[in-house]
Amino acid sequence: MKILCLAIALILGSATLVFAHNVTEGDAGYIQEIWGVHVIPFFYLGAKHMVTGYDHILFLFGVVFFLYRMKAVALYVSLFAIGHSTTMLLGVMLGWGMNAYVVDALIGLSVVYKALDNLGAYQRWFGVQPNTKAATLIFGLIHGTGLATKILEYKIASEGLLSNLLAFNIGVEIGQIMALAVILIAMGFWRRTDRFFDQTYTANVVMMSLGFILAGYQAVGYFAAN
Repeated sequence: MKILCLAIALILGSATLVFAHNVTEGDAGYIQEIWGVHVIPFFYLGAKHMVTGYDHILFLFGVVFFLYRMKAVALYVSLFAIGHSTTMLLGVMLGWGMNAYVVDALIGLSVVYKALDNLGAYQRWFGVQPNTKAATLIFGLIHGTGLATKILEYKIASEGLLSNLLAFNIGVEIGQIMALAVILIAMGFWRRTDRFFDQTYTANVVMMSLGFILAGYQAVGYFAAN
């Protein structure tokens, strides 16, 4: 639980300073200026984005919260990766995106959705359990749209675009594996404690609250900008 509290503190500390899919000023300047194929730099930028993307990490934390078998973890993470990769690549290649505030607000709400799912809220409220695999894929599509929207804002050169995007996407997936490994190790230690099941409710309520904070932060930004 201490590890969870530390992660929450870091997220809250950064949430008021950066947007979920923002690119640092130095990285933004770099990708705007280059021309041609630059596989290694884009690979690095993709991995960096995922490791520092607190919205992705929160959602992944919710997805694997009650998954104990690595086969199940691999399935759900793969569904999320497929959705994320599809909309990121197609969105940039086809020039399709959404308002950055709107899509990031939806990503915040995806964290809320997963926390409620972990709490069994849908079964109590509606008497049904939504398809968790379909939800993971759909939210992966939304997360990828958020990244595509941000990349489009920087108008990357068309020369070498596909190769650079593929490298970026591979970096994202490697970063996802790194973040997931840390989450699973921390969860493994936490699950061995006697108080794990007593703390699951609180942990998911906190996660849900963070999702609302992220969504609210983006909503404020949207109305302030319009």
